[in-house]
Amino acid sequence: MKKTLIMILAAALLAGCNKDDSKAAAPQVADPALVTPAPELLAQLKLAEVSSQPIGETLRVAGHIDFDEQRLARIGATVTGRVTQIDALLGKEVQKGEVLARLNSSELSSQQLVYLKARAQLELNRRNAERAKALFDADVIGAAELQRRESEYQISVAETRAAADQLQLLGVSPTAIDRLGRHGAVDSVTPVVATLSGVVVERKLAQGQVVQPADALFVVADLSRLWAVAQVPEQQVSQVKAGQSVSIEVPALGNEKLVGKLIYVGQTINPETRTVLVRTELDNRDGRLKPAMLASMLIEAKPVERLVVPAGAVVRENDEDHVFVAEGEGVFRLLKVKLGVEQGGQRVVLSGLKGKEKLVVDGAFHLNNERNRKEMEGA
Repeated sequence: MKKTLIMILAAALLAGCNKDDSKAAAPQVADPALVTPAPELLAQLKLAEVSSQPIGETLRVAGHIDFDEQRLARIGATVTGRVTQIDALLGKEVQKGEVLARLNSSELSSQQLVYLKARAQLELNRRNAERAKALFDADVIGAAELQRRESEYQISVAETRAAADQLQLLGVSPTAIDRLGRHGAVDSVTPVVATLSGVVVERKLAQGQVVQPADALFVVADLSRLWAVAQVPEQQVSQVKAGQSVSIEVPALGNEKLVGKLIYVGQTINPETRTVLVRTELDNRDGRLKPAMLASMLIEAKPVERLVVPAGAVVRENDEDHVFVAEGEGVFRLLKVKLGVEQGGQRVVLSGLKGKEKLVVDGAFHLNNERNRKEMEGA
């Protein structure tokens, strides 16, 4: 019995020793993100600290080409009337003062008659006032009668002036009013004239149509200068100021870049799109730009201090950006980072680095190949 107990204890001790030996012999799992390059590769690596520098980001916002509203005229009739003639077709170039259409208006005829009656009454009261003055000087009538005749004359002057003003409001020129007073010929036809030199871009009337003064019959635009407008998201509004340099890319022109400056930044935010309107002015004397063309606006934002890493320090692993950070003498760690787009050979650090880390800025690609090789050998 005693012998059996001794054998059991010996077997247990032997098993414990074997277990300790197996623990000691178990290989340690290496960190796949760490790499210790061979001396010859280490000598080729170039290191530098993460630093900051002023970076002016380029904001790209969608927009379009639009009319310059200061060079746009919506032209309508001055009276209610029926269209009898249309002289301007869509796309026609017109000069300021050129007749675009003609209307026949009974309202105009009536107002001309009012003016002629006022002039006739004015002439009658003028003669009466002159006769009354002569009679008063001859002591035939009293001062009260003279004042009454002169008062009637002054009222006629005011009524005639008011009738003439009303004709001008209806689009009759002072020359035409004077001619009407001299000849007494009533003309019910009135022209619709261009108030701006440019191109007819809209026409909203037809032959025989009855139009009102509130109707916009023609839209004439000077296309020698146009606007490029875009909507900037409110999160980026602080980076946009009037006077900033912008580039405009127009797909219809092969994405040719047109350079300009912001002339306006909106003061309010559109509550539906959460954007702010910005615009710039473009020279279009060659006529290549057309209103409503799609365009992209590239706005150079004000430079701000940002952490940056050289583009050569970045390696792609699992479709993500990484850099190698020195962790000791000859030891480097592959660290995942989030970076902005490349600008002038530098990439802005969005996350993953805090600054002052020492990076491999030259030779990172070869160092990553070495890390992958060792990881495969270890596997």
